[in-house]
Amino acid sequence: MTALKRRFATALAAICLILITLALFYKQLILYALSVVNQPDIGAHRAVEWQAAKGAMSAQDQASKGPNILFILVDDLGINDLSTFGGGVAEGRVPTPNIDRLAYEGAVFEQAYSGTATCAPSRAMLMTGRYPSRTGFEFTPTPDGMGRIIELFSNNDELGLPPVKRNGVVAQHQPSFEEQGLPGSEVTVAELLQQAGYRTGHIGKWHLGRSVESRPTSQGFDDSLLMASGLYLPVDDPDVVNARVPFDAIGEFLWARMRYAASFNNSDWFEPKGYLTDYWTDEAIRFIETPSSQPFFLYLAHWGVHTPLQATRADYEAVGAIEPHTLRVYAAMIRALDRSVGRLLATLERLGIDDNTLIVFSSDNGGAGYLGLNDINAPYRGWKLTLFEGGLRVPLFMRWPERISAGTEISTPVAHIDVMPTLLAAAETDLPSDRIIDGVNLLSAAAGIGVIHRPDNALYWSSGSYRAVRAGDWKLQMETARNVKRLYNLADDPTEQQDLSAQLPERVTALEGLMNAHWADARAPLFPHTIEGPVGIDKTPAQALEPGDDYVVWPN
Repeated sequence: MTALKRRFATALAAICLILITLALFYKQLILYALSVVNQPDIGAHRAVEWQAAKGAMSAQDQASKGPNILFILVDDLGINDLSTFGGGVAEGRVPTPNIDRLAYEGAVFEQAYSGTATCAPSRAMLMTGRYPSRTGFEFTPTPDGMGRIIELFSNNDELGLPPVKRNGVVAQHQPSFEEQGLPGSEVTVAELLQQAGYRTGHIGKWHLGRSVESRPTSQGFDDSLLMASGLYLPVDDPDVVNARVPFDAIGEFLWARMRYAASFNNSDWFEPKGYLTDYWTDEAIRFIETPSSQPFFLYLAHWGVHTPLQATRADYEAVGAIEPHTLRVYAAMIRALDRSVGRLLATLERLGIDDNTLIVFSSDNGGAGYLGLNDINAPYRGWKLTLFEGGLRVPLFMRWPERISAGTEISTPVAHIDVMPTLLAAAETDLPSDRIIDGVNLLSAAAGIGVIHRPDNALYWSSGSYRAVRAGDWKLQMETARNVKRLYNLADDPTEQQDLSAQLPERVTALEGLMNAHWADARAPLFPHTIEGPVGIDKTPAQALEPGDDYVVWPN
């Protein structure tokens, strides 16, 4: 190489290094701005005063007034994270005995599905028993700037995937994050139980809006202890162990923007007390212990195991030397969730109200691939943000010693839309008569006195142009924007390995007909999607796609 060529190569390398350095600096500058701009003040911890005491009631008196209802919803839990099904996080090294107990001492729905493969629409379906085609709540609300961060920090070019794209119409038509909520015209299970004489409480995540009409206290909850932001502990707390995932664009936004904060009944933000999972549990116990002449409905919506990944040092040490570090922190977070369930069961037993309390446990969707943890949804394909079984399969357990026999197993496919009518049936409360409820009552089947009947024998999922239907054992996924169709027989192929769409076009046509009928008179989405991007089906963002690897495009 001549001296001139060597100088040119050296100069070019220096320019590339400068550009890379500037790009990294630009990204860090954006993250810093997110961390400091328009952040609300957070006050010191304050005690929560659960209202409601309308006279103490003995366990015997309470039994005649309907069951207590405790609905525990966790976030982004993989179906293989529980030892219930023979697996467990970190190859079973961290069992979940207390969550398993809910299954063994009650009913397990062996083919249970989330409302969709992201959190907020699933939560809307749990609350209303209605599909997004009726409510318009189809996409998960995203805070301002989140779409830009996901677009900027995506490593799709390194993975061999198309780029993430922001929706060009959002600036003109997107309400603020606080206004992206469940309309006040919808009727929630909390409202109906409240009207039936229940004391109602919400603790934790909501994600169904923070406007006057959509916040929990406007949707049927007497009290709401809200997860105002998303840190489990301050990042510099001496008791916290953090795990930042370098390729997690969603995590980058959350680490920069989130704070350690709570709000009670729409108050200003204040610091919680201790690790968030434990704090929510402390307050759930205090809510349950509050003397009252009413049965209670408590919606405990844990944040765990959603990113940002943070565990207590005690849990991190207790799970042992698991590798990699991310998996060890994740396993420690699952340990905290299991401890929460154990403490709640012990409280019910101590108060003598265990037999007449219905506990329902589920997750809002499947485990997230963007954490880079391969086996959390095993054996199913896909992740959160896909309509494969890995994105949709969730635990659904119901424990009610007075009504549900231990060891009950139900194989009929069910979904989150069924939870609302089931809770109302338990409370002997009628469904609203002025609207269609898509879900069906699961209680008779759980109690061994009936079967599950769904009028069209089908379940539906949607996120914009990506939709799916399951009818009987057949499941069709469709991406209309890319003209992609995938057909699976789940009886023969429960892990969706063999696409039969080319071999069975008549089956595709029949399932398309069900889809078209379901969405024929659908309500338009309440707000447009913010971004859309590809998600690998069989690989996490820690792995580059190779020729033949497939992906879906998820609009949100």
